[in-house]
Amino acid sequence: MGRVTTRRTVIRVRDGALAGSRPDTLVAEEPLEIRLDGRPLAVTMRTPGDDFALAAGFLVSEGVLASPEELAHIVYCGGAGQEGGNTYNVVDVRLAPGVPVPDIALERNVYTTSSCGVCGKASLDAVRTTARWELDADTPRGVAAELLATLPGRLRAAQRVFDRTGGLHAAGLFSPSGELLEVCEDVGRHNAVDKLVGRALRNGALPLRDTLLMVSGRASFELVQKAVMAGIPVLAAVSAPSSLAVDLAEEAGLTLVGFLRGASMNVYAGAHRLDLPTGSG
Repeated sequence: MGRVTTRRTVIRVRDGALAGSRPDTLVAEEPLEIRLDGRPLAVTMRTPGDDFALAAGFLVSEGVLASPEELAHIVYCGGAGQEGGNTYNVVDVRLAPGVPVPDIALERNVYTTSSCGVCGKASLDAVRTTARWELDADTPRGVAAELLATLPGRLRAAQRVFDRTGGLHAAGLFSPSGELLEVCEDVGRHNAVDKLVGRALRNGALPLRDTLLMVSGRASFELVQKAVMAGIPVLAAVSAPSSLAVDLAEEAGLTLVGFLRGASMNVYAGAHRLDLPTGSG
């Protein structure tokens, strides 16, 4: 919708002295309300753009969608503005005939932020019961630590909007050989992953079995959940995971790597998929 960035005038101070004012480019952040068959489901703070993919990916992580055949269409809702104009901040997801509307549409109205995903939603049982696919323990195999070390740099190089704003997270999908397959940016890590997964759903590419997911920032429970629900077997992050993220990764059989910085990393779960250096210390 052309609102990925915006301009604001800032007063600059450099080396303790006033350096004047100038326009600065900021990443846009606006609310997106997701409706399911016309009923409000969730509100997330996101960077506008790829909203249909974001909504579809969110519903994959909630166990509602798993194939493009289950999705009838996604549309912007008109008349959402104060004067009746379309703000492009409300989308309605319509399920295909015969696809049941889940209880989540009736039982909760979720507010999510750009930093933490669905706050307070923390149940390993919920992911266990709604996951459509099991992660294949043998796919992929032999992913070299040296290859993992290159992923943060490759992801950063693909962040076009970050270069102008410095304020965006990214999620990148890689092949086991290190080829960048897809990248999405957003003010929130979980939104970037939802956009990536939503694109895969609409292209009929789920489950993403033979792939690696690289995210900027930390690895929260929400991100591990989204990887598991999309069938992604390897998740790497530049910062720390949470304890619940590690618990879920271990239970689901997901390979979880944190603090991936240069040649250094911590492997928290699923080391059997990796080709790690020998030695001790």
